[in-house]
Amino acid sequence: MDVDPADSAVVSVTYRVRQRFGYTYDGPAWQLAHRLVVVPPRRHGDQTVCAYHLAVSDPTATVTWERTVDGSQAALVRLDTVPRRLDFDATVVLTRTAGAGPPTLPASALTGRRLLTPTPLTAPDATMIAAARALAVPDPLETALRCCAWVHRRIGYAGGSTDVTTTAAQALAGGRGVCQDHAHVMLALCRAAGVPARYVSGHMIGESASHAWVEVIVPAATGTIGGGACAVALDPCHDRLVDRRYVTVATGRDYTEVAPTSGSYRGPGRGTLTTRQRVDVIGVDLVGTGTGTAGPGPAAMV
Repeated sequence: MDVDPADSAVVSVTYRVRQRFGYTYDGPAWQLAHRLVVVPPRRHGDQTVCAYHLAVSDPTATVTWERTVDGSQAALVRLDTVPRRLDFDATVVLTRTAGAGPPTLPASALTGRRLLTPTPLTAPDATMIAAARALAVPDPLETALRCCAWVHRRIGYAGGSTDVTTTAAQALAGGRGVCQDHAHVMLALCRAAGVPARYVSGHMIGESASHAWVEVIVPAATGTIGGGACAVALDPCHDRLVDRRYVTVATGRDYTEVAPTSGSYRGPGRGTLTTRQRVDVIGVDLVGTGTGTAGPGPAAMV
């Protein structure tokens, strides 16, 4: 049974996300220190992690976990001697539930400098500063929606046209980029307009690779429990609000804080990365049924 996770009849949808990061080295390498941000926080708004597992192909590797400033989980992997082939396999099962609401934050998030200050990747140029002034209105969410639409019009999607070091200003000047660039330009605009915003790394059903979008921090609705602010997610690559077709993995100031895989090692060997991911809908609960429909549902694999 194929069900659109964003359909209003869906009460909850359960996903299984599987990813592999495979490295091959053409020479000796040692003292590996690797960081993987592939497991979401236990709870993020209406999203709850049910189970997860991270496997490293070399049994001598040590794995420790740390919590990032924004509450994401990062795995730190260390190896004294690196084999010629090293694989990291992550599996996560999580559920998104209708009506649970967006992530909440303390009121201080509305004025704190961390999500308002540009980073090297999100520093606005003169064009973005002028656009932010023109797009800004008293309602911060409306400002964010206007910024989202502006980015969607200005940046055409073109795979391979940029890389992880491309800045927002460079992407805007070129007029082409990928979801990461859309997110960085929107972050630059929102922050220049006085709206705190953060980068989101995650997945979207139907995409052939990991996806990226933006959360803007706005005042919570009257009576909201848990904080004076909330995070509303928008996808400038598709110019829309994020719905239950999306899975959030991590949030940060920009890509560098939540890069899925990164690290360092010593030695003359050169590492080559290959990636593979699959996102499956493995369960859906519908209004009035009280039971779930089992997958597989929509999936994306690369």
